[in-house]
Formats: sequence, structure tokens, C-alpha cells
Amino acid sequence: MAPQVVDFTQPAGEPALTPPDSVSWQVFKNPVALFAGGVAAVILELAEPRVRTGVWEHTTFRTDPLARMERTGLAAMVTIYGARSVAEKMIAGVRAMHARVRGTTPAGALYHANEPELLDWVHVTAAFGFLEAYATFVRTITDADRDRFYAEGVAAGRLYGAVGAPASLAAQRAQFEAMRPKLERSDIVPEFLDIMQRAPIVPSPLGRLQWMLVRAGVDIVPGWAREILGLDDRYGLAAWERALVQMLGAAVDRVPVPGSPAVQACRRLGLPATHLFRLF
Repeated sequence: MAPQVVDFTQPAGEPALTPPDSVSWQVFKNPVALFAGGVAAVILELAEPRVRTGVWEHTTFRTDPLARMERTGLAAMVTIYGARSVAEKMIAGVRAMHARVRGTTPAGALYHANEPELLDWVHVTAAFGFLEAYATFVRTITDADRDRFYAEGVAAGRLYGAVGAPASLAAQRAQFEAMRPKLERSDIVPEFLDIMQRAPIVPSPLGRLQWMLVRAGVDIVPGWAREILGLDDRYGLAAWERALVQMLGAAVDRVPVPGSPAVQACRRLGLPATHLFRLF
């Protein structure tokens, strides 16, 4: 199935769920932060057995990972940069799709994709992954900006059904601590990382860089979670690799890409293409 095409320039003048001067608009414009942050988020999601079973049994991640990542990436872009009416319609569709996803884990626990606890976990892990990838590999983020970022995501989180979406850094940390006893090791996590290494996400000459970005995602997973999952130093970055990813992240953060959702959204609101690249 070809990926859906969204025109982020329309409807002209219509605001998004978050404003263009938000921390969210800064974070989501950066492809390095999105790639590494998305890997970290999925690792943490797969540590929760009900989420893990739902993802592995009801998505195409194993058979067509690229298509699944394209759909997930588009949903993230529409949520942040899409006009409010477009984002609300897309999110309603996601909710309807999740309503059909239910089953039983190998340990016998029932799950439903629209359970608030699971939606809260998916939301907080995604928010954490993208934000910490940006803070680690792009530019320094203060705790005050972290508070702003989490607060900005509450409205969209509630539309998705994540009624417990954290509104602050302290709330994010509390959610992680509350979920910590429920997380467990699984062979699916290294399988996911292997899929991410082999999937044709970037051109073949840059294949080594792709594996580096996957391991950058592992690097930002909290140490206690990596220990639970058995992700040892083999999965992390060497010091020179971390420096290289940081150089790449900082470089692409200064380059407005004309057809990107971020630049299109600025055009929709009558802002210059360089708006997001001159705020900081």
C-alpha cells in the first residue's frame, strides 16, 4: 500500500494542535531525533508484554517494517504539524483501528489496544524518545523546556485516548517508575533491532549510519530499562559514533527542507520557511 500523501499547507491559516513556537515543532522537525527517538520508544513499548503482543501480532512490523514505519511517521507529523481538523480526523481513524486490536499475551493476560494504561505507555514512551533524542543528539534542552514539551502533548494524547498523558517532566518520570515493575525481557526486542538494522530505510551506501542511528536509540533508553531488557554495551554507541550522530543531528537541525511537514505547516500559517530554524 502506497503511503498516504498529506498536504500540510492546507487548509490555509488553520492552526495545529500545538503552536509553531512550541518545543514540539522544534523537536519533530529533526530527522535524527525522530529516527533515534522512535527506536527508543519502540524498545520501551516492547518491554510491556501487552503492548508487545499487540504490536507483534497485529501490525506488519515483521513482514513490512518500512511501510509500518512510514505510517507511524506520518501519523506523528500530522499530529504535530497538521491542521487541527486534519489531525483530529486522522487520530479518530487510529482510534477506530485500535478498537479492533485485542487478544491474549503468551502469559494469558488479556489486552485491548485502546486500554488507557497501554495508550498512556505508548504516548509517554514516544514523547520521551523523541525529546531525549533531540536533547542528546541535537542541542541542549532544559528541564523547563521538557516541562513545556510534555504539556504541549497532553491535548493530542487525550485525543488518542491517553488520558494520563504526562504534563511535566516529573509526571513522565512518575509514569516510568509506575510501569517499571511490569516490564520484562523478551527475544522480540533484539529481533526488532535486527529488523531495524536490515530494513531498507536509508540508501545502501549509508547502511552503517543506519545501524549507528538504531544504536543511538538504544543509548537513550534509561539504564534500568536496558538492564531489564538485556541490552548490553554491544547495542550502544562508541564515543566517536556518539559524536558523529551529534554532528549530524545539529547539522540537519539548521537546514529547512522545502517539502517537509514542518516547512509546509509554516507556509500554511503564513510564516517563512526559515521560521523554525531561527528561533534558537
